[in-house]
Amino acid sequence: MSDAQDLSRRGLLAAGAAAAALPVLAPATASAASAPAAGKARRVPYTFRNAEIVGGGFVTGIVFNQSEPGLVYARTDIGGAYRLDKATRRWIPLTDWIGWDEYGHTGIISIATDEVDPDRVYLAAGTYTMPEWDPSMAAILRSTDRGRTWKTTPLPFRLGGNMPGRGIGERLVIDPHRNRILYLGVRGGHGLWRSTDHGKSFAKVTSFPNPGNFVIDPTDPDGYNGDNLGVLQVVFDKRTGRAGRATRTLYVTVADKDNILYRSTDAGTTWERVPGQPTGFIPHHAVFDHVGGYLYLATSDTAGPYDGSKGDVWKLDTATDTWTRISPVPSTSDDNQYGYSGLTIDRQNPATLMVSTQVKWYPDCLLFRSTDGGTSWTPAWEAGPNSERTLRYDIDISAAPWLTWNASPSLPEMTPKLGWMMECVQIDPFDSDHFMYGTGATIYGADNLTDWDSGGTVHLSVRAQGLEETAVLALVSPSVGTAHLFSGVGDVGGFRHTDFRKAPKMYDSPTFGGTPALDYAELAPHTLVRVGHPTSGWTQHFAVSTDSGATWKPSGSEPSGVTGPGVEDQAVAISADGRRIVWSPAGAPVSWSDDHGATWTASKGLPAGAPVRSDRVNPAKFYAYDSGVFYLSTDGGMTFKATAATGLPIAGNVRFKPVPGHEGDIWLAGGTTKPATPTPYGLWRSTDSGTSFTRFEAVDQGDVVGFGKAAPGAKYPAVYTSSKIHGVRGIFRSDDAGRTWVRINDDRHQYAWTGNTMTGDPRVYGRIYFGTNGRGVIYGDPGQV
Repeated sequence: MSDAQDLSRRGLLAAGAAAAALPVLAPATASAASAPAAGKARRVPYTFRNAEIVGGGFVTGIVFNQSEPGLVYARTDIGGAYRLDKATRRWIPLTDWIGWDEYGHTGIISIATDEVDPDRVYLAAGTYTMPEWDPSMAAILRSTDRGRTWKTTPLPFRLGGNMPGRGIGERLVIDPHRNRILYLGVRGGHGLWRSTDHGKSFAKVTSFPNPGNFVIDPTDPDGYNGDNLGVLQVVFDKRTGRAGRATRTLYVTVADKDNILYRSTDAGTTWERVPGQPTGFIPHHAVFDHVGGYLYLATSDTAGPYDGSKGDVWKLDTATDTWTRISPVPSTSDDNQYGYSGLTIDRQNPATLMVSTQVKWYPDCLLFRSTDGGTSWTPAWEAGPNSERTLRYDIDISAAPWLTWNASPSLPEMTPKLGWMMECVQIDPFDSDHFMYGTGATIYGADNLTDWDSGGTVHLSVRAQGLEETAVLALVSPSVGTAHLFSGVGDVGGFRHTDFRKAPKMYDSPTFGGTPALDYAELAPHTLVRVGHPTSGWTQHFAVSTDSGATWKPSGSEPSGVTGPGVEDQAVAISADGRRIVWSPAGAPVSWSDDHGATWTASKGLPAGAPVRSDRVNPAKFYAYDSGVFYLSTDGGMTFKATAATGLPIAGNVRFKPVPGHEGDIWLAGGTTKPATPTPYGLWRSTDSGTSFTRFEAVDQGDVVGFGKAAPGAKYPAVYTSSKIHGVRGIFRSDDAGRTWVRINDDRHQYAWTGNTMTGDPRVYGRIYFGTNGRGVIYGDPGQV
């Protein structure tokens, strides 16, 4: 996942769900003037699943267990960790239990799977090193049942699951002979840490001599690029230990271009700098050949994952401390314009290696393969004299057809790409034909890898089924059409969901790299609008559809000065009858159009960038909000005036939404617990077009609200919210306009941060859709499905 997808929320993360029956809390009561006393709570089981996109973000690591065939884990930068199901070949999410207050623990910087006891697995968790982006400290999450249940070991520092260098590693490893011992390489100058009790506690290895010194931007000491990359990876020489005794010889890589590798021959008591080592680059991945006694290193000049212009691959004969540069294209060559990162060896045939370019944006990344210990290499593709490419592979993307990004590039570029940000490449230790690698958007793999060596074609296909890592920015569910759901997604555009169990194609004409906002006309629901970041040759930030999203038309013009689509989930609104559009883009005034974007006129009376919404009954009414002030337009968005409403939050994550079928009925959620100045934090309702709001006293913290089909016999839509009610954080539903609430998730399925976008389905009672920041689009239905 790219930083563009996540940083706008400053580390606010979310995760998805698997099927489960969920208990309900005691009801919460509202303070609305007409609210009756709260009734008794009912028990409402719910089943949650992903509306499948398949992949979507950066898979930073894939880890095979070395003693049990088929036991594989994957980690993502903001979307948690997964285990591969052997039977279905789908990934099972393991971190959906992480709650709102620990949202940063869904950024996984490393995974360790125990080859002595394969039931044990560990995660090094923590998304950012900047407290303002991620207030929680890092932790080791440990499981003795393959991730079904977890315990937490707090750490006294922060890790960087979504920071530069997150594809390096693995930083967390288990001693292959004495599995009570774990090592953790830490960034930020904190050095090397060790546990001797299965991860229950960690202590610094004070004898380790070098905490690293590589900082991307020393002038940014407290920012995203100002952190010391630190101690990177520990690898063991398994030949130097036996069952129950600590492995004697281990190697540690460090982010110090002059001192990249250290060795201990006494189980980590003392350390030495390995003599003769190469300098000038950062070691991204190290692999030890336990048969031949060789240590392999892939290096780059930068931290990655987006950059890297030089690098090498090295081979150390540990018997003689002899180093050999075995780069497919050495850094001394003018043709080397990339670093190396993903590195693996075939455990069945240890002379067989594969390595990937860290990044090679144009025309494509490269995989290299050697069957002679790095003496010679063959690339996955080669360029011809007339821009044609000769491929040793083909790719099946039928499981995720959006991976083309609707592009039709000219050679030598091709679509889909072999990949980018390819920092994890792994050959199955039990099957030389099976390998997988992660990219910035998916996992690819093949089951006939050795055909490469005989001149055959390696058949790559998407292997990310079940792994859903997208930041979901906006959701709408119209009342008509074959699609029950439309999503706006960071980095991968957005989707028209007609079959929740099948990945759809990306919106096109225009294609957006990210879609932060969309809306539909409540009384003319075939008409939709969306705004986004143009890609694939498009320049427009706006699109409209009049056939339920089957086709789209870009705008004929844009407000002068537009630099971006605007705020998430609330940047664009269309009137109830579909004739008037109000858009609040970045870099330009809030503007209105009555010709579906052919022309635009600046609205009056509204601050630039203010979130906007339309009344769902009266086409003339639009609403806006900014810094505690609520605004109303009664002339189709041409002019806005501040209402008399008071007591609303002036800071924090504020989301408001008008109610379908009820003119002037608006719900607003938001606030923050750590404002620059005191501000309320809760859930409010207005029934007079925003002139006044009444707070629901039972809601301690309100973050997002949505509406769906009314319960049988009820006239008011079902209300859904991600909130803290009566002291309990969760996802709630009310069937009586907020008089009582039931919680529809449980502590095993908390999804971390869910405060961005939410809606019910106007056609299916009880169905909820909500966006996450790392676990994709989640939908839930009452009862067991």
